[in-house]
Amino acid sequence: MVNKSSKKYAEYVLLVQDLLDAPAVRRLDWCRHHYGVSRMRHSINVSYYSFIICKKLHMDYRAVARAGLLHDLFHYECSKKKFGILRHAAIHPKLALRNAERLTKLSELEKDIIVKHMWLCGKAIPRYPESYVVSLVDKYSAVYEILYSIWKKLCSKHTIQTQGY
Repeated sequence: MVNKSSKKYAEYVLLVQDLLDAPAVRRLDWCRHHYGVSRMRHSINVSYYSFIICKKLHMDYRAVARAGLLHDLFHYECSKKKFGILRHAAIHPKLALRNAERLTKLSELEKDIIVKHMWLCGKAIPRYPESYVVSLVDKYSAVYEILYSIWKKLCSKHTIQTQGY
C-alpha cells in the first residue's frame, strides 16, 4: 500500500525511524491483524497516510506520523482473547497508550490520537483534528486490508480451480 521509493516516504521515515527501530514496535511484525496483514504493516499504513493528509492540510504531521505508528502498540492476538471485539475496541487504545508512553515521551496531541483512535466504537471523542484524521485513516486502512486479503484469497482459489481445465 505504501510507496517506499517516494520522497515523501523518506521524509516520513526520518520522523519515525527511532520508533521503527524499537524492539516493541518491531515485534508488531509478528502480530496478525486484519486477516493476514501484520499489525506493523497496518500501523505503517495508518501512520504514513495520516502523515500525508496532515502535511497537505498544514496540521501537525510529525505528531500524526508518530502517534499513528503507535496507535495499535499491543502484542496479544485479538482472536485468542476471551473478550469480544467490542471489549477489545475499548481496551486496546489504553493499552497502546501505556506501551507507547514506556517507549517515548508523548505530547498531549499524540496521547489523544492513540487513546481516541477508536472513537466511532467508543465514548472517547477526539480533542484535536489530527486525532480524527488518524481515526478515519485507521478505519479506511482496516477496510482496505480486509478486502484486499479476501480478494487475494478469492483469486488464489480461482487460480487453483481453473488449473485443471
